[in-house]
Amino acid sequence: MRLLYQTHSPFARKALVFAHEIGISNKLVVEHHETSPTARNDDVFFHNPLGKVPVLIRPGLPSLFDSSIICAYFDTLRDGASLYPLDPEARWQALQLEALAQGLAEAGIAVRWETVRRPEALRFENLRDGYVAKLESSYAWLEQHMDFGADLDVGQVALATALDWIEFRNLPSFREFSLLSRWFDAFSSRPSMKATPLSGDTVDAAPAAGGER
Repeated sequence: MRLLYQTHSPFARKALVFAHEIGISNKLVVEHHETSPTARNDDVFFHNPLGKVPVLIRPGLPSLFDSSIICAYFDTLRDGASLYPLDPEARWQALQLEALAQGLAEAGIAVRWETVRRPEALRFENLRDGYVAKLESSYAWLEQHMDFGADLDVGQVALATALDWIEFRNLPSFREFSLLSRWFDAFSSRPSMKATPLSGDTVDAAPAAGGER
């Protein structure tokens, strides 16, 4: 299988960390592709009408796109334990955490558009502040509500990769929240995280180059 990837995408990295955690990363050929709303990547658009990574290209089968769909598919191929809890309530909590992590990354991307990616004269300060508030509110919610002792699940993979990307991009920090910070530091030491480091710069203006989405 081919995984259309991006070395500075929290979404693509989520899928690859998940593959490492369930023992199937050796079944993937990982291909870096730059994508951006302002710089079309035709190779990615061919497989995903949204023009985003990650995309999973499966021999003889339709391609799959969106990190949540790809992770769910990977889980059906696992060599190790499932990262989707069997207990119904634990499953809903894991999926909710995954959704929150997705929202964190999307809010962080929006902050970057209003600080470094959009031309300075077009940046909207109030919109930036609104997305910063989403980040800060989410950190506080996690500190209060997250079960930091739960078994590994898809939500934790999504959250760890989102938080690592937030630090990579020097976005408003979660470090004042001690429980969340300790959990993140412990998760960051996992082999799956060390094998998939973030790298690369965003270049929205150049042809076939771009940012996280």
